[in-house]
Amino acid sequence: MAPIRIALAGVGLSGQVFQAPMILSLPDLFELHTVIERNPKTPRGVIGDKFNIQPKIARSVEEALQDPEVELLVVGTPTHTHFAIAKAALEAGKHVLVDKPVTATHAEALELGALAKSKNLVLYGFQNRRWDSDYLTLGKVLQSGRLGTVTDFESHFDRYSPALKGTWKDLDHPGNGWTYDLGAHLIDQALQLFGRPEKLTAFLSNIRRVGNPAFTIHLDYPSKEDHPLTVILRGHSLTVRKPQLRYIVRGTKGTFVKYGVDVQEDQLKAGITTQDPQFACEPSDIAATLETLEEDGKIVTSQQLSSERGNYKGLYENLGRAIRNGEPLAVKWDEASQVIELIELARRSSVQGSTLEVPKSQN
Repeated sequence: MAPIRIALAGVGLSGQVFQAPMILSLPDLFELHTVIERNPKTPRGVIGDKFNIQPKIARSVEEALQDPEVELLVVGTPTHTHFAIAKAALEAGKHVLVDKPVTATHAEALELGALAKSKNLVLYGFQNRRWDSDYLTLGKVLQSGRLGTVTDFESHFDRYSPALKGTWKDLDHPGNGWTYDLGAHLIDQALQLFGRPEKLTAFLSNIRRVGNPAFTIHLDYPSKEDHPLTVILRGHSLTVRKPQLRYIVRGTKGTFVKYGVDVQEDQLKAGITTQDPQFACEPSDIAATLETLEEDGKIVTSQQLSSERGNYKGLYENLGRAIRNGEPLAVKWDEASQVIELIELARRSSVQGSTLEVPKSQN
């Protein structure tokens, strides 16, 4: 079966670090056929030079979409451009993968979802951190029942970034800010683990007067076995150094604690490929610990866990099989849309200084 020919829109961080390396690591499934670059400085362009390949260079999205050989458009451009680019691709009959946050508004996400469904095309949100090592490890622990009923879930994603970097992410565009950027990952993971909450309370701060550099979002869930669940999601972008607290999860039978973030992003930035034996393998010094309790509350064990291996390729593998073989999507578009819906609720909650009811899902 012929590889899926891809046009890549976005040659910045998303294109260079996350998209191109995954595409090139799966030559049986994908071919990086075209790269969209308006003003390439060399014949091969940024992606071609970095990865020593010779893709076709398109000077515009429109040019790439006119090519009948292109089957899939990967969108890694600034968030406020996602909707228009993805809509044009769907209207041109192309499948689409969109980096997170998938759109700047929930209404835009819903419109794209309806359009893709009407055309029987695959529309996929790049929620790659479902394949983080620590998230996979936590999921395995939760499934084992070793924590009992979860009562408190706290998830952090922080950056040490004491100064603005001068990129498009620092600009006051729709969909910019840490709540949309890092918060999209944390919200998505919470929805996957626990479903839609009943209530949401958020505190967003504009320390730099740009976007939302810090967020704290509380998600409240109904009681389970007389144990209400509170989920706290936190992100900060100024003075948090490594190793940061990533998770602390408390249950009726134990506590899961994790410091340090998944290594795949840093490895990809350093040029380490997915073929490296150490790719996506967490070092033992940031492995999670698990404390389990007896019925009288005494600690029975306190152990360091073996980290599951991360697998960003898993997202692309699922995407390719979904397009070629109709495999169910691991990241459904309505799930990616719900993330934007909750971000909008968080912004409203923070402005109003109030707790908001989360509407029932329409799906």
